Amino acid sequence: MKAPHIAGKPLARRALLRGAGVTLGLPLLECMTPAFAAAPAPPMRMLLIANNLGVLPKYFFPSGEGRDYQLSPYLSELADCRHDFTVFSGLSHPGVSGGHSTDNCFLTAARGAFKSGFRNSISFDQFVSEKLGQVTRFGALNLGVNIDKGNRSLSWTRDGVLLPAEDSAPKLYERMFVQGDKESVERQLRKLESRGSILDTLLDETKRFSGNLASSDKARLEQYMTSVREVEERLQTARAWETRPKPVPPQPAPADIQDKKLFFEKFDLMLATAQLALESDSTRIVTLMTDAFVTPVFKLNEQQTSTESYHGLSHHGQAEAKVKQLQEVDRQQMKLLRKLWGSLAAKREQGARLLDRTMVLYGSNMGDANMHDNTNLPILLAGGGFQHGRHMVFKRDNNTPLCNLFVTMMQRMGVEGEAFASSTGRVAIS
Repeated sequence: MKAPHIAGKPLARRALLRGAGVTLGLPLLECMTPAFAAAPAPPMRMLLIANNLGVLPKYFFPSGEGRDYQLSPYLSELADCRHDFTVFSGLSHPGVSGGHSTDNCFLTAARGAFKSGFRNSISFDQFVSEKLGQVTRFGALNLGVNIDKGNRSLSWTRDGVLLPAEDSAPKLYERMFVQGDKESVERQLRKLESRGSILDTLLDETKRFSGNLASSDKARLEQYMTSVREVEERLQTARAWETRPKPVPPQPAPADIQDKKLFFEKFDLMLATAQLALESDSTRIVTLMTDAFVTPVFKLNEQQTSTESYHGLSHHGQAEAKVKQLQEVDRQQMKLLRKLWGSLAAKREQGARLLDRTMVLYGSNMGDANMHDNTNLPILLAGGGFQHGRHMVFKRDNNTPLCNLFVTMMQRMGVEGEAFASSTGRVAIS
């Protein structure tokens, strides 16, 4: 059947309803595509989640390999969606050691996190975002739970600068869905114009200054000018997005949870908000760090509170009481992952499950927090349309780079390339 048209032409995708001073963006309608035209393929997305104290490896990793592996105690919480995820053992970042400080390197694979003069490198989310271009309002969103915003982040710029995580679900909701009034939008545009004029001045001065430089200095200066041009391009894109109406929220704004003791409630809320960001196509890349390292005494469940901080529990020394509490903590995380995957699977997009268009990576920079070990990292990957249901085993005494999995994921996102950071190839998930 032909899609309805207006005056023989398809209605623009950005068509608006206007009336009584209200502007509302329309959803995608049949009349917005040409007659007989196939609907564009839905985009691929990814959600990258890390707990910087990891899990108890003894209860996480399964026995056996391939499709006939035996579920571990933790993975039994995910039994009913076994064919929607792959579990990996024997992955890590080569040369990335130093215990807790490596959380900032989980998506960068930068070596030397404890060494003097250490400088981080670009994180996987930012790398993919750069390659895709700003096809959504936010190239990527960086979130946190109980996070030390000034010192920890999963997201880092190309120059190794920390990008602070958003730890408030209501603030993120406002950024995604609340349209400022005309004056607010114009004020933001003026700020962007001001930044643009500063960059213009910098480029003019740089060109004038470069006349008498040696060739090596000219090359360095050209790299700098290239960076400035890239910032200019991002500013132009930001201006365009500021003038576009934001999507209509499918649900009311969430209530904030500020109490750090409600660790799992906060984690659950941020996962739901991350899903909302992906569903609304506000972004296609989300990172989320749960900062267990600074989480104080916290609520384990309705009846029980931990006897000490999350970090204190992680150094359990095989003490039975601590191990038992950590088992409860880890199982709760698996249950939250199961809830997220189920929610993504229940949503439909052009007849397919949203989960099949969303890669959800869960892992940690810590293989064993009790020993400050950064090898054999606990890694799960769900969704994304892969043929899951396997335990993929790599050598635990000579780990395969985790970045090999990142290469596979970036290619699934549509990014051309065969390498990222310490990768030596890709992981074939089939």
